Amino acid sequence: MLLTAENIRKNYGMKQLLDGVTLYLNPGERVGLIGVNGTGKSTFLKILAGVEDPDSGRLTRDPNVQISYLPQVPVMDDDLTVLEQVFAGHPAEFRHLNEYEAKATLSKLGITDFEQKIGQLSGGQRKRVALATVFVHPADVLILDEPTNHLDAEMVTWLEEKLSRFTGGLVMITHDRYFLENVVTRIAELSFGKMYFYEANYSKYLELKAQRLEMDQASERKRQALLRKETEWIMRGCRARSTKSTERIARYEALKAQEAPQTSSSVSITSAASRLGRKTVELDHVSKTYGERTIIRDFSYTLLRDDRVGIIGRNGAGKSTLLNMIAGELTPDSGTVDFGGTVRIGYFTQEGRELDPKQRPYDYIHQVASEVHTREGRLSATQMMERFLFPSDLQFSTIGRLSGGERRRLYLLGILMSAPNILLLDEPTNDLDVETLIILEDYLTEFPGAVVAVSHDRYFLDKIATSILEVQHDGTVRRTMGGYSDWLLLREMDEKPAAPKEHKDTREKRTDRPPQKLRFSFKEQREYATIDQDIADLEARIAACDAAITENASDYLRLQELMEEKVALEAQLEEKTERWVYLYDLAEKIAQQEANKG
Repeated sequence: MLLTAENIRKNYGMKQLLDGVTLYLNPGERVGLIGVNGTGKSTFLKILAGVEDPDSGRLTRDPNVQISYLPQVPVMDDDLTVLEQVFAGHPAEFRHLNEYEAKATLSKLGITDFEQKIGQLSGGQRKRVALATVFVHPADVLILDEPTNHLDAEMVTWLEEKLSRFTGGLVMITHDRYFLENVVTRIAELSFGKMYFYEANYSKYLELKAQRLEMDQASERKRQALLRKETEWIMRGCRARSTKSTERIARYEALKAQEAPQTSSSVSITSAASRLGRKTVELDHVSKTYGERTIIRDFSYTLLRDDRVGIIGRNGAGKSTLLNMIAGELTPDSGTVDFGGTVRIGYFTQEGRELDPKQRPYDYIHQVASEVHTREGRLSATQMMERFLFPSDLQFSTIGRLSGGERRRLYLLGILMSAPNILLLDEPTNDLDVETLIILEDYLTEFPGAVVAVSHDRYFLDKIATSILEVQHDGTVRRTMGGYSDWLLLREMDEKPAAPKEHKDTREKRTDRPPQKLRFSFKEQREYATIDQDIADLEARIAACDAAITENASDYLRLQELMEEKVALEAQLEEKTERWVYLYDLAEKIAQQEANKG
């Protein structure tokens, strides 16, 4: 066993974050830690890494076990270069032996200027340097807090493969559901200070959790029924009270003292949008250049009122630049961006607005709007905050006491309180817990306006996007219909190598033989009679598959099965079509032969 945490307790102010939590980690285990923001996930990782001490409990590990820890917000020296930061605290000999590997890992993570000062890096770049630092140092246990944040899709795929091959123990917090699906072997859910384990990946976890909650509710119904029965018995007057069974009285007291299972509240987002007219945002041949590099090249697009657009591309490709031009916060070098008169943009930026840690969350929301008009009627700032899981004790504390995820949720609520009719979201899934993401996705699907989102969260894009804009390295923007999986399938088809050409026999053919009479074989005759219907059936099955893909966008396993089925059907259709061409060409030649003979 690599690491053992037993009966860990941790109190933060008046809140009991960890209440007797136990975790055992074996080699080859990859544990995904999930839970609502503010439940203590990052605190638990800090305790596992030895950065923070528990109030009580025991943490043990073999002294020979090496641990590498990636914090949610890495602490770095702004005066060091990237490479100096990676090897900080290690002797020169270690750097000499591992510098090549460090540079290769940094390059995979999109960091290519190794001499750049840490103080010049963005928050996302600093996180990627910290991730490279974790991988360069040999470790038996990896403890990672949000490793997929600020990584583009290709980097996430690389990280998936790297962690899947890792033979040590892994504990990580991530809200990337495809990552949870593909990498982890066990899910640990932190809820109300308790830890619940599921020997499963994400899709199986959802099923097992539903079963656990159903069993908890059934047990509580049974307890309430028994308690009613025992209460009636215990309250039947004082007659012969002394003769009542002491064991039955003790059972009654135990039933009465037993706590009901706690259930997590979920964010409740109510649509609060302003009216949007016919004209929205129109980009006409816009271009943007920084230095000698063209970030966006001659791009035109008219945003429709019900658009759900996902923007993807490698880090640094220009996704945020494009979003800033759509928001009107950045002027293109050429071309125009035209806004309709009723457009009201809500812009959720990647870095987020700098929140004053001394300000009260209630004051922050109240200064945006004291109330909003929704489909359910008029809701006050306090009511909206409660729906976003900010009870009164959090509303009137300070922002500085909120977790990173709670601050992101507060920032998102501030955006929605302004009642926008166009939502622009730059990496909205970073630091939001899985339950909030599910609610947010449902809200965006029903939002009565346009949504444009830059995101590397593949699951999120599959759920909300109806079209994808890919910002390519040369500045061109390519549009494809569908979600992320549709875009990925098309890219794989584009990159598929062309079939090798058949070698033609160039030897001189004999001409002394009489021409062979053209005719259908028995098998070809039957095939010719049914091939039109076969093609029509295949086309219908592909259409049905497309409809099923749309309906099952949130079911990863079913979605994967459907995508594989669609690829197989399309291959069959292509083969049938080629066969149709051959048979009809042969039929025409046979008909011509018969005509010439006549």
